[in-house]
Amino acid sequence: MEPQLKVSVTDGIATVVIANPAKRNAMSVGMWRALPGVLEPLAADPAVRVLVLTGEGDTFCAGADISALREPGDEQQTLAVRAEEALAAFPKPTVAAVRGFCVGGGSQLAAACDLRFAEEGARFGITPSKLGIVYASSSTRRLTALVGPSTAKYLLFSGELMDAERALRTGFVDELHPVGALEKRVAEFARLLASRSLLTQAAAKEFADGRLDRDGHWAEQARGSGDTAEGVAAFLERRAPRFTYGL
Repeated sequence: MEPQLKVSVTDGIATVVIANPAKRNAMSVGMWRALPGVLEPLAADPAVRVLVLTGEGDTFCAGADISALREPGDEQQTLAVRAEEALAAFPKPTVAAVRGFCVGGGSQLAAACDLRFAEEGARFGITPSKLGIVYASSSTRRLTALVGPSTAKYLLFSGELMDAERALRTGFVDELHPVGALEKRVAEFARLLASRSLLTQAAAKEFADGRLDRDGHWAEQARGSGDTAEGVAAFLERRAPRFTYGL
């Protein structure tokens, strides 16, 4: 099977599957190049409220396809950073569902998601020091913001893998689940996110990611959306809210 990104949308939840089983779901140059174009229509689709990123089978992503690094130039790293930034800028909640290895470019993509849920036995690592590659500054800053300077340096200096328990303890992972339970939990949580106000989520995502100059924009969006009135009414009437921002 050719390396590909598989996309499906069900009940407001878009799922993007990294599929390259012959190489433990390593990202090929073509897959890096394709990811921003895959995300763009999902971001614009009002039917999509949440994005889940995962790997096919029992591995999330073993990194970039190392064989491509034999070619001259830094095309793969440039494309990887572009794909990472497109994922980080996705305007709706994103969840990485991680089984098995999440290494190199796989960890880069997972870190670009808003949340990371993992299965016991998952392994995480950032490995440029094994290859003599300079990890991009934007990727380094994102990793450091997620796990703190000490753990970021540990991962980048050593290239060693950390187990899922350490990933949970250091903040790289948000939830850790027994083998066989991850898919159900991610589906339940994605449905929960899809039921919440995208207005709240989109504003919170920008603010949490450091966009602190948009208070006026989001105040205007709130005034015109109707989500606040609906949320309050639903609470008082003891019913589920029907939020419409983004629809």
